Amino acid sequence: MFLITLLLLGIAFTGFAQQAAAPAGQVYNFSLKDCINYAYQHQDTVLNAQLDAKSAEYKVKETTAIGLPQISGSATFTDYVKIPTTLLPGQFFGAPAGTFIPVQFGVKYQSGLNLTLNQLLFDGSYLVGLKASRTYKELSQRNYTRSKIEANVNVTKAYYQVLVSDKQIKLLDADINQLKQQVDQTVAENKQGFVEMIDVQRIQVQYNNLATTRENTIRLLALNYQLLKFQMGMPVDGQLVLTDKLEDVPLSDAREATTDTTFYHNRIEYGLLETQEKLNELDVSNKKASFYPRLKLNGNYNASYQNNNFGTLYSNNFPSTYFGLTLDVPIFSSGMRKNQLKESQIVVMKSQNDLQNIKNGIMLQANAAQITYLNGLRSLDNQKQNQQLAQDVLRVSKIKYQQGVGSSIEVTQAQTALESADNDYIQALYNAMISKVDLDKAYGRIQ
Repeated sequence: MFLITLLLLGIAFTGFAQQAAAPAGQVYNFSLKDCINYAYQHQDTVLNAQLDAKSAEYKVKETTAIGLPQISGSATFTDYVKIPTTLLPGQFFGAPAGTFIPVQFGVKYQSGLNLTLNQLLFDGSYLVGLKASRTYKELSQRNYTRSKIEANVNVTKAYYQVLVSDKQIKLLDADINQLKQQVDQTVAENKQGFVEMIDVQRIQVQYNNLATTRENTIRLLALNYQLLKFQMGMPVDGQLVLTDKLEDVPLSDAREATTDTTFYHNRIEYGLLETQEKLNELDVSNKKASFYPRLKLNGNYNASYQNNNFGTLYSNNFPSTYFGLTLDVPIFSSGMRKNQLKESQIVVMKSQNDLQNIKNGIMLQANAAQITYLNGLRSLDNQKQNQQLAQDVLRVSKIKYQQGVGSSIEVTQAQTALESADNDYIQALYNAMISKVDLDKAYGRIQ
């Protein structure tokens, strides 16, 4: 138990930057479900994944807008401080051939208002892009679900760790109380001359070690609380009280059903790869669409104002309007488009291999998780029995010692065996609870 907690020490102090701080003095009485829901609303990774999903919605709208009418406008104003000069052949004006006459064309002030319309009529890549944008949105939603699953698992494990640490302190309290009575009794017997001082010292050392272990465990419990709040996205100085008890944790001994061989579809990792395969297939369709022509409608309205007098510039308008079609036809690319298509097809084949591989991996992971869980239950039952046996051995050793047919060393050894049995029980309890979480995750029950 101590080893697991120490391994998590680095995580707890990597940074506790969270969302808005909780109101000062507010106490949260949370069950495990409450902690998980709190994490869904405050944990940074979950919030960022939710923002990514929202961004994907805007991406779909952005892609859809490409196929809708696009209208742009512009306005110009020009003041010809000096009107441009053009040279015309002199013979136009009766001058000798080879000569040029400078002539100024135009007016001093010119202004224009321009509106341009573009409408996509057909583009295979656009149609594929619409599908891809929706699939991209699906991918972001599944990433959001994955972040919630990870938050759920992390919060659940941290919650269980606090419960187990609290249970460990209660066991230590029971052992310390029992040992304190034994210390007091041994000291009294030593004063009466019934036992030697070495017996008192031996049991006093054991008592001091157990008291130190309890103090260390209390400090680690405080750290476990901080780790839980960190996983929830709660400020680590927040007031959190857990309402669930160890007895509320379901540890069923029933063997998990294995007849359903399609449960891997419930795993978010498989769903993510499925969505990625869809995107890869759409990329193939997009490469094929590059072989097709594109057709666009375009139109323009231009209002042109020209005058030598600025005051009456906008009294004369010389408008122009047109509509037209633009057809872009790909003719020859020296094999570039063909090779791009083949590359995309290879990516699809690789993604299909990845799907098969993750399917096998999920099946293997689920089987391993089931075995680990069942082994954990067996170990937990065994440690419960060992704990009871150690208590019985200690009780008998005390009776023998009090009756003069046993030694203090035998009592001390029995006490040490009980402490070891308690530690083994705590470790087995934690392992069983954590393996249950891993089992639920392996079968895709956590969503």
